[in-house]
Amino acid sequence: MALDETHDPKRTSWVASAQAHGEFPLQNLPLGVFSIDGDTPRGGMAIGDSILELKAALAAGLFTGEAERAASAASGATLNPLLALGAAARLALRRRVFALLSAGDPAAGAAQKLAGNILHDAARCTMHLPSRIGAFTDFFAGIHHATNAGLRRNANPPLTPNYKSVPVAYHSRASSVRASGFPVRRPNGQRETADNQPEFGPSRKLDFELELGSWIGPGNALGDPVQIARAAAQVAGLCLLNDWSARDIQRWESAPLGPFLAKNFCTTVSPWIVTIEALAPFRIAQPPRPAGDPRPLDYLWHEGDQQNGAFDIELEAWISTASMRAKNAPPQRIALSNTRHLYWTVAQMVAHHTCGGCNLEAGDLFGSGTISAPDQSGYGSFSELSFDGKQPLTLASGEKRVYLEDGDELTLRAHARREGRVSIGFGDCKGTVVTAV
Repeated sequence: MALDETHDPKRTSWVASAQAHGEFPLQNLPLGVFSIDGDTPRGGMAIGDSILELKAALAAGLFTGEAERAASAASGATLNPLLALGAAARLALRRRVFALLSAGDPAAGAAQKLAGNILHDAARCTMHLPSRIGAFTDFFAGIHHATNAGLRRNANPPLTPNYKSVPVAYHSRASSVRASGFPVRRPNGQRETADNQPEFGPSRKLDFELELGSWIGPGNALGDPVQIARAAAQVAGLCLLNDWSARDIQRWESAPLGPFLAKNFCTTVSPWIVTIEALAPFRIAQPPRPAGDPRPLDYLWHEGDQQNGAFDIELEAWISTASMRAKNAPPQRIALSNTRHLYWTVAQMVAHHTCGGCNLEAGDLFGSGTISAPDQSGYGSFSELSFDGKQPLTLASGEKRVYLEDGDELTLRAHARREGRVSIGFGDCKGTVVTAV
């Protein structure tokens, strides 16, 4: 992905709140779906503390050509039509909106005059899922999380024999994916008693997972595998993803198959699609595999992907207990990690997912799996932070946590930074735990 004028750190916006904005400066322009006061959801792009309404800008005649086609596809209640168009349409839309919102750009005058009609205060807006999700696949590509899971099971070695050869994944539940802010109901299910018998009740080990989400673009036909050399083009953008997990239910039900009720009750995503185009300055080489690790099979290996297929994105998890909020105490960060710790690239996930002929569709969602750092300061789940409840985490408030309790608010955040470039963010991925039914 080539850099262009939309990545220029010297360019600023006439939208005052966009200057030095921690999440949505002019160089970001993520895509999302929003509504105001319960009206019809429609597509927009974040700029500072505002949202540019694409439908209104389209009606005002601010788009032509390919950008007009893209804006029309992105102006409805879901972004699936835009995602289906592919990278050229996204880039045309990005470049036109960048010009419309840039200070001093010849195109900006008309947009600035219409600011009251096309820009909305983000604080007044309700965010929705950006896509109608046909399928949600959750990978297991965070090698430190996978290793820690094996250590808790006393597995020797901690990783399964296939881990370093295949991007392990399972099909998760699309219908229960929700946008940031949706309350997370503690699930009921079967748990194992001390004498290895089942009992039914609310999960006692409710957990979070710090993940990266990938939104699929055009997709592929059934029976037509996506080759690794063109797999990256299938990804339209990224988000944060919290795959809430009931560990006690998971442990009982996952023999011999994978998790079921332990994962299907809710998954939270940040509502903005940070486009692959916006992330171009933050692409990096995939970290080299440790000595002795096998080289992936040919269908998973492409030199270009290894040289430029990873991302340098800082990831954080923050907790705010009910007691902390009652005292107006700030949230506490409990994990700091980075997407550098993924063992597989997103393109490798796409290539593997489709190698047997599976079709991806525009708006499908991938989860990366929990992205933990090598040390405890970056563990992306309570199952790791507390070693499955054996080592309670003491918060600054004096409260202790081994897993999430009712009233706890868990927020994921992400930022891409690089010297000489404008930093961009993803917006919050937030959920508050409420009592089981």
